[in-house]
Amino acid sequence: MLLSPPVAHRALAQKNLAADLIVVGGGLAGTCCTITAARAGLKVILVQDRPVLGGNASSEVRLWVLGATSHLGNNNRWAREGGVIDELLLENQYRNPEGNPLIWDTIILEKTVAEKNVTLLLNTAVHDLEKSGPDTIHSVRAFCSQNSTAYELTAPLFVDASGDGIVGFLAGAAFRVGAEAAAEFDEAFAPATANRELLGHSIYFYSKDAGRPVKFTPPSYALQDIKQVPRFRDFNAAEFGCRLWWIEYGGLRDTVHDTEEIKWELWKVAYGVWNYIKNSGAFPEAANLTLEWVGTIPGKRESRRFEGDFMVSQRDLIEQRPQPDAVSFGGWSIDLHPAAGVYSEKPGCQQWHAKGVFPIPYRSLYSRNLTNLFLAGRIVSSSHIAFGSTRVMATCAHSAQAVGMAAVLCVRDRISPRELIAPARMAELQRRLLRAGQFIPGVPLRDPADLVTHATLTASSTCRLSDLPAGPDRLHLTDAWAMLLPVAPGPLPALTFTFDVAATTELVAELRVSSKSGNHTPDVTLGTLRLPLSAGGAQDVTLRFAEAIDAPRYAFICLVVNPAVTVHLSDQRLTGVLAVTQKFNRAVAKSPRQEPPPGSGIESFEFWIPQRRPGGKNFALRLDPPLAPFEVENLRTGFSRPTDQSNAWLAAIGDPAPTLTLEWPEAVEITRLDFDFDADFDHPLETVLMLNPETVAPFCVPALRVLDETGRVVGELSDQHLSQASLTFAAPFRSRRLTVVLTPPASGAPAALFRVSAY
Repeated sequence: MLLSPPVAHRALAQKNLAADLIVVGGGLAGTCCTITAARAGLKVILVQDRPVLGGNASSEVRLWVLGATSHLGNNNRWAREGGVIDELLLENQYRNPEGNPLIWDTIILEKTVAEKNVTLLLNTAVHDLEKSGPDTIHSVRAFCSQNSTAYELTAPLFVDASGDGIVGFLAGAAFRVGAEAAAEFDEAFAPATANRELLGHSIYFYSKDAGRPVKFTPPSYALQDIKQVPRFRDFNAAEFGCRLWWIEYGGLRDTVHDTEEIKWELWKVAYGVWNYIKNSGAFPEAANLTLEWVGTIPGKRESRRFEGDFMVSQRDLIEQRPQPDAVSFGGWSIDLHPAAGVYSEKPGCQQWHAKGVFPIPYRSLYSRNLTNLFLAGRIVSSSHIAFGSTRVMATCAHSAQAVGMAAVLCVRDRISPRELIAPARMAELQRRLLRAGQFIPGVPLRDPADLVTHATLTASSTCRLSDLPAGPDRLHLTDAWAMLLPVAPGPLPALTFTFDVAATTELVAELRVSSKSGNHTPDVTLGTLRLPLSAGGAQDVTLRFAEAIDAPRYAFICLVVNPAVTVHLSDQRLTGVLAVTQKFNRAVAKSPRQEPPPGSGIESFEFWIPQRRPGGKNFALRLDPPLAPFEVENLRTGFSRPTDQSNAWLAAIGDPAPTLTLEWPEAVEITRLDFDFDADFDHPLETVLMLNPETVAPFCVPALRVLDETGRVVGELSDQHLSQASLTFAAPFRSRRLTVVLTPPASGAPAALFRVSAY
């Protein structure tokens, strides 16, 4: 028994912890930053003021994770973010295709605590800090309400991934709130004068069928008059969760200090909406529905934005301006919401896309006036207009991975974040990020330490794109469609399609390409064919374009709308080959062609998007001569996803044991092998609500084994469903030759590999 007599005062339990890096904020940005740094050897303390990790993606808020892929609603092909965030998304696809937010929580937590270099402090809020000088943070102070413990956390470097920027705010970092005037960054879409209008917060609810009638008595604070919401007619009994993202409020308030009041208003609306659905009589189909869950904390969109040495602005996005210190990328639309939120007469958002992805510079990821503070998440250095794109979670996570790796180099070399912008240091940072799976537009991996750079590569077979055999499915040309094919400079092959034709008609076909390297917006028409067709079934029609291709790029073979024509489809899927249609996704666009306001500085163009699997089949097609976009030398392009070309080695279709051989003039010592697979970077992999059609990408190699020159198996991978995997050897070995034997995907797609590296 413990007896404690009265005293004048007691102190909290105190813990003083030190690390190489302290990350404040356990959303996806802080978590991916932490995992990246810990895997590279840093001791990291991750401080999260909530009981779970994941922030707006967690089961507390339940917003799906999205980034440059934008629900497959824009022209950013193969644009899912790489590295740790990709690993998390693929693991969620594998374990949780139903999109259960609780399972998603466990995956994030498991990946974090698996790192022995991580100290995780949940339910712990930073509230104060100490500085060792005017521009340097020494330590942060935090309190955990669950164990009544105060913490003092000391490190040479800090990352503010807290959302509201608590560390930067307390330390005196320069920040902004609201929208800049158009003239400041030459942003035609910005307001003429600066204002304090912000994007608001959201709270969601889940419903379920109880199997019997369920009544609902609303709490007294529920919104009584649903007509106070101008868009109330958009509510229905079928939609729940983050499909109701537009239940938003707070953009006219102080989104930091008024958060509790904003939360109460959102509860008022959420329960009022459910009362309307259950008790208005307008939704008899809701009789058996019950309210399963309502969020208890709001998902925040915008508060403070902190200033780095560079502020990303509208023209950086729209013009896709190159950045010498690019370490990440974005591709979500400029997505701005009315400040009045759900009470606004305006649409819930306006989304304006660029023609492709844009690089994010390292200079936007640290404070301009504090020497040891990195910025991560939605607070990174951008204008309000650019923030409309950089704020989404997958983009935040991807940029935060760059911060984690930058911290590794800063600790190693005892330098400040700003000193990493020196060209040689930046090249090393980019190289290490690319090796870890990061994608940086236009920056290939060039690694002098990689033994494969001077190996001879041979393969058991290579896929030649000569034939996509017809399957049972057909597609009516009620919309324009195109085959997206990787082509080489020179004449295009003759392309033979198979059509069923209901009545005599004229088929119009176009050869299109993108005006900008790396984009997949077919905004340049090179040639047009007009072919007469007679009525009849299963007709082979050959397209022969006279125009030549000027550089390695993707070509769009477009078939214009013609309801009299039906195209035969193929069941064969291939890495880097897609059918796309000139449609739009209502979740992220208003029409098949983007038409922004005149003078907005945003471009007009068509959307050409793929269908989700199990749809989205390729056209049955013959090519003469065959295309050869899948050569083994693609393993050394430095890109681990399709860009202007497939960048993949594909074995021949039907090769039962695809084999890659690496050979050196003399024996080399090997400690580790890295492999980059095709886990389909075109699939958004939304984490909650939406069902994934499969647990493993149809192109992904599920297993492999590696043999040395004697035929001894030196390593194996199995149950492989990620885009990256490594074999690390406890005892390095020497060999002149390695043979990698791949297991083909069960889907029937040929085995694909983007990179193999040896160290």
